[in-house]
Order: sequence, then C-alpha cells, then structure tokens
Amino acid sequence: MKTESEGLDPMAGTAAEPVMAAVVRLERLVVEAGGAALRYGWLYRPGATEILAEPVRKRQFPVVGGGAGHTSWLHLDDAASATVLAIEQRAQGAFNVVDDEPAPVHDWLPHLAQVAGAKPPPRMPAWLARPFAGSAGVLMMTEGRGFSNAKAKRQLGWQPSHPSWRQGFAEDAA
Repeated sequence: MKTESEGLDPMAGTAAEPVMAAVVRLERLVVEAGGAALRYGWLYRPGATEILAEPVRKRQFPVVGGGAGHTSWLHLDDAASATVLAIEQRAQGAFNVVDDEPAPVHDWLPHLAQVAGAKPPPRMPAWLARPFAGSAGVLMMTEGRGFSNAKAKRQLGWQPSHPSWRQGFAEDAA
C-alpha cells in the first residue's frame, strides 16, 4: 500500500496529468506553509453510491482488464471526522484518509453490483476500454494501488467508523 512518503501518482501521459500536477503543487504549498493536506479516498455516503450503481445496473461499468487496480474508499462521515481532528490538532503534513480495506476493482465492482441488485459487471479488455474510459480510467482499474491510513491513525488518532467499503456499500443499499 502507498504511504504519504511515496507521493501522488502524476498519471503521466493521461488526460489527468495536468490536474494531478496542480494537486501535487497545491499539496506541496500547503505542507510547506505548515498545514495539512488530506488525501481522501473515493468518497461515498448513503445515496451517493447510487451514482455508481446506476451505470452498473445498466451494465455500463465493466471490470477493465483483470480489474487488478486497487481503490481506496472513504465514507463521507469518516472524511469529516478526520478533517475535524486535523483542524483541532493543527496537523502538519500529508495524510491518507481512507478506509482499512483497499480493494481491487475485481472485488469491489461485483460487490457493488450485488448490493445494487444488478447482474455481475461485464469484463472488457483494456485496449477496448481505453476509448471510453480514457488512459487514466484504464490505469486506475488495472494498475491503481491502495493507500495506507496508518499515519492518520497514528498521528491524528483517527479511526474510520466504516472500516470497510463492504460495510458501507451494504448500509447504503439497505
């Protein structure tokens, strides 16, 4: 799992490269000024998972390649609690704020389909997905790495109330 010391992926050669360059620069400026940069996982909350579930139900969200890319998720309530702790403690540095279970796409996407009452997602080779998802989307679904939240737990005393996306997705579907 990636730690804060590894930095953010510049997504070189993808449409996301300029955005990532701006994020990296902003994070550097915040940290140099003595502030905290919180790197949130993919956010979800009750109702928001529906944004992903709808294309899954329509079979428009395939597992690309082998789906080996990892995603780090975060419930919105957990993002808020980490933010409050960072402000109260006047934290400094970068912090990965993610749940305890980074997961490969081939695990979380079929699970999302199941809790959304959809058929299992189709599979699509990376070369075929690239025109639809772009290079950045294919990269995330095939090579993305999960993030470690150990520093946020250790230095901020933060604990996610939703330690796994599995729990959060199931609650959202209920």
